[in-house]
Amino acid sequence: MKTSRKTEIRRLFDKWNMLILFFGIIALSCEKDDEIKPHGNSQAVPVYNQAYSENFDPDNVDDIIADARNAYVIIDPFEPGIAKKIPEIKANNNEVGGYISIGTGEDWREDFTAMQPFLVDEQWAEWEGEYFVKKVTTGIISIMKKRIDKLAEWGCDWVEFDNMDWFFCDDAADYGISVPEPEGIAYYQELCDYAHSKGLKCMAKNHVVEADAFDGVLYESYHDEKDWWDHDGAQSFLDKGKLVIINHYNESRPNRVYAEYMALYNDGISFICESSVEKRYIHYNQ
Repeated sequence: MKTSRKTEIRRLFDKWNMLILFFGIIALSCEKDDEIKPHGNSQAVPVYNQAYSENFDPDNVDDIIADARNAYVIIDPFEPGIAKKIPEIKANNNEVGGYISIGTGEDWREDFTAMQPFLVDEQWAEWEGEYFVKKVTTGIISIMKKRIDKLAEWGCDWVEFDNMDWFFCDDAADYGISVPEPEGIAYYQELCDYAHSKGLKCMAKNHVVEADAFDGVLYESYHDEKDWWDHDGAQSFLDKGKLVIINHYNESRPNRVYAEYMALYNDGISFICESSVEKRYIHYNQ
């Protein structure tokens, strides 16, 4: 039986809609996260993060006190009211890392005025209110040691050195940074040695160049930038039984990404992830 042109067009239209629906379902299934959360081995620990706010609110300190067990907890103890919470955070066998930036001055810190002589004039384009350290002198080392003294006094277990790779930046000269690599490396080595003398462990950040004395490292990972750092350097820390943490940001499939990192390294890698779906950090190994 002959069909009308109108009927044939409708049939083609219906087939096209079915194809769109089919491929839409395939696309959604590809984006679906793994149902089971990966769990690392005994080297991997739960990680909580009150210090870093990238896309969504970081972990709330009261939630950390209620939920964290046997975890590494990074906090900014210089924020009002945080330092006094340290004993409660540690009560459940958690280790507390205190955040300090050693490569920038932050204009909201109490010691910013003291740091200004050692900072560049131009604000860091990526972070409002931050200015790179332009030179390493005894003056800035003294400021950092005073911060470390406070961390030890407050009861922190670790010090986490943010922006410790600032002098490696490709645009360092454009900002007026005058810190040769040997000086920059010697700077964070001296601060780590000082932290050890105060009973603190040292957490490196994003690289481990000549950082053998450090006790762990935290890498910041992104949806389109995974494992961008020196892979062998991270693996060397894992092989030595040191704490290696990946803090992954703004991800719709946290479980899948953790599984990928386990495949790249081993089950000893620790992981925390910002969920773009739940708009909060997702924790593992609990």
